[in-house]
Amino acid sequence: MRDGSQPAAAHRHVGDAAPMQMPEELEGRPITGLARVLFAIAAIVSTTLALNQLLNLQLLVGVVFIENRYLFLLAASLLPLIFLIFPARKDANQPTPWYDWLIATLCFTLLVWFAVEAERILSEGWEYGAPAIAKVFAGLLWLIILEALRRTSGWPMALIVGTFSLYPIFADVIPNPLKGNPQTLTDTLAYHLTSAESAFGIPMRAFAEIVVGFIIFGVALNYTGGGKFFNDLAFAMVGRFRGGAAQVGIISSALQGSISGSVISNVISSGIVTIPAMKRTGFRADYAGAVEAVASTGAVLMPPVMGSTAFVMASFLGKSYGEIALAATVPALLFYIALVVQVDGYSAQLGLGGMRKDELPRMRSVMKEGWFYIPVFALLVFLLVSLQEEAMAPFYATALLIAINQALPQHRLNWSGLIDLGVAIARGLAELVAILMAIGFIIGSLSVTGLAGTLANDLVYLAGGAPLLLLIMGAITSFIFGMGMTVTACYIFLAIVLAPPLIKAGLDPLAVHLFIMYWGMVSFITPPVALATFAAAPLAGVSAMRIGWQSIRLGTAIYVVPFCFVLNPALLLMGDTATVALNVSLAFAGIVVVAAALQGYVLGIGSIPRHAGGWLARLLMFGGGLLLAAPSPRLTGFSFAVNVTAGTIAAVMALLMIFAFVRKTERGRILP
Repeated sequence: MRDGSQPAAAHRHVGDAAPMQMPEELEGRPITGLARVLFAIAAIVSTTLALNQLLNLQLLVGVVFIENRYLFLLAASLLPLIFLIFPARKDANQPTPWYDWLIATLCFTLLVWFAVEAERILSEGWEYGAPAIAKVFAGLLWLIILEALRRTSGWPMALIVGTFSLYPIFADVIPNPLKGNPQTLTDTLAYHLTSAESAFGIPMRAFAEIVVGFIIFGVALNYTGGGKFFNDLAFAMVGRFRGGAAQVGIISSALQGSISGSVISNVISSGIVTIPAMKRTGFRADYAGAVEAVASTGAVLMPPVMGSTAFVMASFLGKSYGEIALAATVPALLFYIALVVQVDGYSAQLGLGGMRKDELPRMRSVMKEGWFYIPVFALLVFLLVSLQEEAMAPFYATALLIAINQALPQHRLNWSGLIDLGVAIARGLAELVAILMAIGFIIGSLSVTGLAGTLANDLVYLAGGAPLLLLIMGAITSFIFGMGMTVTACYIFLAIVLAPPLIKAGLDPLAVHLFIMYWGMVSFITPPVALATFAAAPLAGVSAMRIGWQSIRLGTAIYVVPFCFVLNPALLLMGDTATVALNVSLAFAGIVVVAAALQGYVLGIGSIPRHAGGWLARLLMFGGGLLLAAPSPRLTGFSFAVNVTAGTIAAVMALLMIFAFVRKTERGRILP
């Protein structure tokens, strides 16, 4: 706040100076000079293209914007930017060399050429019979897309996608169940770039129809000071409670991540304030970093917005956004309650109190400063829930946000700030385009070989029809593909490849899609990848691996909760009222018990002793909590009633043991 009610060390004042940089700008080349102008133009062009397509504005008279032409032009406005941002080598800090300008120009030219030929591509069926020149251009563009993926996601990701993209060439020599119909190299490359099933298939269509608007809204929210507002709001709400700085990190990350949909952006924009505050109030550096990393990861699963992935999910399932958000509410709350319980237990064990009153902003001042976010969020939620305008809602909300922001002198962005906003938008869109087009290659390979139609049956057969085994296979697959991908990109791929066999095994479709979304995010906090912990490491001043191992314990709920709701859809509010109420109540009780066992502290009793009896009690608590949170017969083979009874007995026995241990310890301290 500008009233000086908190020290500068505790809060970063976004609106007092230049707008906060988007986290992605911390890597890659600085965008200056001509590149800065091109990025700003790209932001305007891509936004205009999206609005023209979504609203059918017909801005270019005489040009028919069939879908593939729109996708080619959108990619042409964004993909070349990758070569101006990321150098060929990570240690290259020099200005953009001539060869990167050449690659960017070639990329733009090829995509524009395909856009010009868009009608011929459809009418002449180029995906199966492209002319020679189209095959040559497709091969060049295929190489450029893989290089863009390498620069944004690293060699491992590029090698995996590149290998999968060439799978059709040797599909006939691969043993079952991965054997498919072979294609020549030139036909494969032409299919990848001209069909509606590969680079310009479902991933790019979802991006062009839904995701663009939410990325723009998230960037605009950050640049108008939304991160500061969320942080100050959280400080005012819970900063004074035990372990208040960490609880602030949880709430502020939940609020920001729900809107932005980006784990890395969330860690940095929230953590730049919360991690130093946690360290200053007594939290260990690795623990502070882990709190922020875990809270930011779970935030993308948090209604009301859940980032852009929720809307992609809605289009896959043919459901409204409101249904998706409602179903995701209980799992998200289970995750955050577990995190809050663990942080509270940690604070109690170390005697960490809340923050001083003079350090905290006043709620009245916070709302006075950030009141204009309320109508923006109200409009966004109204359009999403009531009018179900998933595609246009973020554009309208962004327009209102910018209009109000520019009308207020103390918040107004100058021309330089507006250009910075455009650069950040173009950058965020470009990085996602590079990843989504590359992921499309994998989907295209499965499609052209016919494997996409048989893979579900084959996986179910390999799992022996056992849903739990298939879920474990799915969790591992989701984790692997979550490495280095954005949440949206990972989800889209897995929704096409992994969801069908899980649904075929008898699991609920909505539960399955939420399951793969959850498990696709696990890699953000799990070493060795753990991208969220790498983002938190510089802010915490410790290694990413130390934060990563701490995150595993703090984020255990994110590993457990997906199995709970996919095996028990009542946690997604499906079923009659009594069944839902009983299962949700048991789940909340169970997850609290699990969190207490993990932290080694029981509210109202105290710390669990670290001896053999204490570890046995913690094991009983953990097992009992799991049975309460997931009492499904599919998990244990026993009935619902047996699981609940066993879980209750185990948890009660553990609590009695802990109570006895603590009383004995206290008596020992009192006696001479």
